[in-house]
Formats: sequence, C-alpha cells, structure tokens
Amino acid sequence: MRLKTTLDQWLTLQEIDRAGSIQAAATNLNKSHTTLIYAVKKLEEQLGVSLVEVQKRRAVLTEEGQALLRRANAMLEQARDLEVMSEQIAKGIESEITIAIDHLCDPAWLYHPMAEYLSQNSTTSIQVVETSLSKTQEMVTSEQADIAIINLPVTNYPAEAFGVISMVPVIATHHPLAQKTSLCFGDLSTTSQIVVRDLGGERDRNSKQDIGWLKSRQRITVDNFDHAFRAVEQGVGFCRLPEHIVKSRAGDSMVVLSIENAERYQVPLHLTLPKGVKTGPAAKCFYDMLLNAGRKRLN
Repeated sequence: MRLKTTLDQWLTLQEIDRAGSIQAAATNLNKSHTTLIYAVKKLEEQLGVSLVEVQKRRAVLTEEGQALLRRANAMLEQARDLEVMSEQIAKGIESEITIAIDHLCDPAWLYHPMAEYLSQNSTTSIQVVETSLSKTQEMVTSEQADIAIINLPVTNYPAEAFGVISMVPVIATHHPLAQKTSLCFGDLSTTSQIVVRDLGGERDRNSKQDIGWLKSRQRITVDNFDHAFRAVEQGVGFCRLPEHIVKSRAGDSMVVLSIENAERYQVPLHLTLPKGVKTGPAAKCFYDMLLNAGRKRLN
C-alpha cells in the first residue's frame, strides 16, 4: 500500500509544535513561511484531519494533531537512527560485536563500562559469550570474538592486564565439614567435589583442560558457576568459587573452608583483541573503555 504522507511532512509538523509558530519553524528548517503553510494544508488534506490552529497568535496543534504526532515522533526517531546507523556502517563501524568473557570474571567488570559505552553508541549491538578454559582460547584463536576477557594470555596474541580473581573453597553451612576449623586434602577426598566443565567444543576434546585439585572420590560436573553455587548451597559438596560470587550471593548459606596450604588462589585476567588490526572502530572503542576501567581497578 502506498503511503499518503512523507517523513518530511511529519518533521514539519513536529518542528511547528516544538517552535510554537510556523515562522519560527520555517527559520529552523531553513524553509519559507509559505512553504510550511502549504505543507501543513497538504498534510491536512491527505489525512482529512485538522492538525494546526492559531491561538493567541501562536500556531498550536489540535488534539488530533497532537495524537498523530505522538505516533509520528517514534517513526521520526527511528528514521534518524537509520541515518546514523547508515553513516556508521559507511565509516566501517560495526552493527554488532562479540565479547567473550571468561567465566571467572566478575560480570560487573564488563557491564559497568558497557552501560557507559551504550550511552554513546546506540546502533552497535553486543553479543556476550561466556567461556572457560579451552573455550576461552578457542574464541581467541578462531577470531570468533572481537574482544576477549581471558585468563592466561594466548600464544602470539598481545594481552593487557584486566584484573585478578580470588578463588575460595566453600561448602554449605549445614554440611558436616563446615563445622571444622581446619582441613587437609584428606578430609576433602571423601567429600563430593563440584567442578565446572571445560566448555571447549567437541573438536577440541583432546585439548580440554583441568585446573586445580581434583582428587575427590566423587565429582559433580556442571556447566557454570551459577549451577555450582546452587549445588553447594543445597549441600551437594564443596567447590572453589570466585570470591565475588561468594560475597554477593552466599550470605549465611555457605562458609569459606580453611584448608591447609590451600585457602585460596588467584587467577589473573587479561584483555585481548583476537582480530588484531582487523578490529573495527566500535570494538576498539569499547576495548579502550574496558582497558581504562581495568587500569583504574588495578591501580
């Protein structure tokens, strides 16, 4: 169906409403007073509705005009967004970028800078992919991600320090081990251990990694730390969790275990650009914001 009206006509009506007079609107739009009067009359004829009336020497929209303009405002905003997006695409700015984030990372380290970034960029969408162990390396070497938050630097891919995560052993407060003030690995060997699996692809099965002490007689393997946390909370067993998860979620439901020579360990996190010089301007801008936030955190 062919449309009766044009964006330019609705833009004219919007400017008359904003400026408060046809003369002021004409000046703002760099058009003649006569041109705007003709445009309004033409729009009214096309719609069969009175849109503008003069009250006390001011041009104001009628109730019908105001109702229609409220709908048109969203359409005009979308049209502006399309033009901005087109300009960015023409300049090589990506319409979408992918961020790989190692599951150890505190999500706030990503999403706080992202909120600031999105306030400046309303056209680039972002995909966030959680990774672990060999999957983290795979996202970098296969260049599936534009930006990657990784643990250890990947060979031949420059990386910058981003932060340090502490891993602590925890167990539910109602579990028998929670009552002991000091433990050794012998105590843990007979307790179910919850571990997070390597999320690497099937083709990388031979390169999948195991990290840390894994000598409990019984293991429960889950996909992510959210499931691990829930399993610990229910008394399934013990697990090493990132300290930021324990502090933000545990409350009184679990305790940190005191294990001889193994109370905690730390994992450094890094930022890298898997695509190197092929990185687009949108990804590079967000990378710089993440890097600055990381430097402030480390300092």
